[in-house]
Amino acid sequence: MTEKQDVVKFLQRNGVETRFVSILDEKVYVNNLKLSRFSRKKEEIFLNNFPNYNVRRSKVFQKICTRASRILKDALRPGDKILIPSNDNCVNKTMQIVLEPYTRKYGVELMIIPELDFKDIKLSGVGQNGSKADSVALPLTLDGEVENILDLMIHGEKLMLLSSQTENEGIKMIYPLINVPKSWIESWVEIEGLSCVFEGHEGIPKEMLEFLEGFIPDVREKIMHSAVYIRRNVNTITQKNIN
Repeated sequence: MTEKQDVVKFLQRNGVETRFVSILDEKVYVNNLKLSRFSRKKEEIFLNNFPNYNVRRSKVFQKICTRASRILKDALRPGDKILIPSNDNCVNKTMQIVLEPYTRKYGVELMIIPELDFKDIKLSGVGQNGSKADSVALPLTLDGEVENILDLMIHGEKLMLLSSQTENEGIKMIYPLINVPKSWIESWVEIEGLSCVFEGHEGIPKEMLEFLEGFIPDVREKIMHSAVYIRRNVNTITQKNIN
């Protein structure tokens, strides 16, 4: 039995709901304080038995996990094998930690693949037909999707959400952090001092978004909600015309 399995069993025996904590790299991240039932007393008992571990309690991380759970409850199926790109990137690292409890909640398997590429996946036989993977988790944040929407508007192009692509080469595509602002991830990574990097995306859409957020509360969520509403109604109208 691995040390991680020992940790899981010990926490469960002591009344901690391990479906609401992430266990990775000798750290236990609390995803939901109330549902995990991981009290300070239980933390003390745990650390007495596993002194090499560190329990991390972060309100911003709990917010990230709450928003991600609204996507994952519909995106995942029990026993799914999920590919995750290399965790050198901060968003990828966050996805890995957020998804870790679902190995217990849904019995999924996480497969960390450096420099993930769909062509490589197909050639290596990884996918539904190869029975090696069912899904791939992509590091698209709320900022990434909203900046894409603004870029399409600027260039007068047809509205198409990046997250609307749900399958590629027979593999289901999921977006755990699509409702999570990048600033939340940046704040949490800074608090934790995680060893990872952010990929920079500069340009007019990013500058426009930063400008708008100075005047419109929750501007990212509002733009996203409007875009989803428009796409849904366009698809409905198109379908009626076809029929």
